[in-house]
Amino acid sequence: MEDNFRFMNELVRIINGALRLDVEKVRNYTSFLAEKLENANEPTAAKRLRKLLQESDHQLRPVEATIAASLPVDSESRFPLVEKVDLQDRNEPDVVLSEEQWDTTKEFLSIAKSYAQIEAEGLSTNLSFLLCGPPGTGKSRLARHIARELGYDLYLTRLDGLISSYVGSTSKNIRALFEFAARHPCVLFLDEFDAIAKLRGDGQEMGELKRVVNSFIQNLDTLGSQSIIVAATNHQELLDAAVWRRFGYRLELDYPTSEMRSQLWRHFAKKLSFGDRELELLVDLSDGFSGSDINEVATRLHRRQLLGNVTATVREALAVMQNLSIGEGEHRRFLGLIRNQDEHDIAHQLRERNPKLYSHTAIAQLLGVSKATAGRWSKGEA
Repeated sequence: MEDNFRFMNELVRIINGALRLDVEKVRNYTSFLAEKLENANEPTAAKRLRKLLQESDHQLRPVEATIAASLPVDSESRFPLVEKVDLQDRNEPDVVLSEEQWDTTKEFLSIAKSYAQIEAEGLSTNLSFLLCGPPGTGKSRLARHIARELGYDLYLTRLDGLISSYVGSTSKNIRALFEFAARHPCVLFLDEFDAIAKLRGDGQEMGELKRVVNSFIQNLDTLGSQSIIVAATNHQELLDAAVWRRFGYRLELDYPTSEMRSQLWRHFAKKLSFGDRELELLVDLSDGFSGSDINEVATRLHRRQLLGNVTATVREALAVMQNLSIGEGEHRRFLGLIRNQDEHDIAHQLRERNPKLYSHTAIAQLLGVSKATAGRWSKGEA
């Protein structure tokens, strides 16, 4: 039975593209199927498919395909409701997740890639994924990863842009958005999801918002499995219980662990000349930072290195991280807790935190003092 379904996923997507007059989709998946056939020791079938592709190169694309590719627009302003995301960034780092988070993500991708086989067995496929967690923890990057893995286009929708001041217009926008996803198989990324999926029981919200939530739920229920819905929110506590139930897969992304920060630093600091020992210091000093924060630190250091024609140092990195510890989130960042202390106290606290990591030499590098001075300060001496 497995042999019967080996190429079912590609066949279904080719047929789907043909029925929707999406020539590009048909060509892409036909080429992909030819490659899979060749890898499966079916060179004759692969050759026939490639010949068909070559023979169709001169044919014109149906007018309907161009019309179908038009983006949905706001019913009043006529501004586009979605924007296509460029997935060709070769410098984007790998997604950094815990083992448990990867298990959930890989299961979702496996279901999405094999939905034709699963539906043929009479099982439902819930292809909606809810990502929640604080800003800068990788929700958008994970959505891009999912789209790349599935070979789908990614369309970004910021749901606060869907909300209209005109009664009924927001529901029309939602309907237009889902009609677009129904016509064009894609990954539809609903960012700032809490803007529209708020608690219907909130007495301070107008009746229109309650109708909007109902409209969203109804459209999500009837979408089908041809498109993937990925939603992201920083405020999961605002989501309606009925909305939660529509997402069969959920992932909470938090601030990176020490191991995750190590992976992030090794990627973002590639163009900086930090050794392994220095990276260990940066990993610990960035405790409480998001992946986005670490990227910002490395970017600022790289700019300084280019403009000043000098090699970035851990002392400069410490200064940048102390600057980024000001304001939002300083209570969770280790550096935010010691930001207003003098260097004597900082040296002492670093030594107390991890004497093996924060040797007198390391403290001297971080604070720009001699090793002897670092030794006195770390002991609490003047």
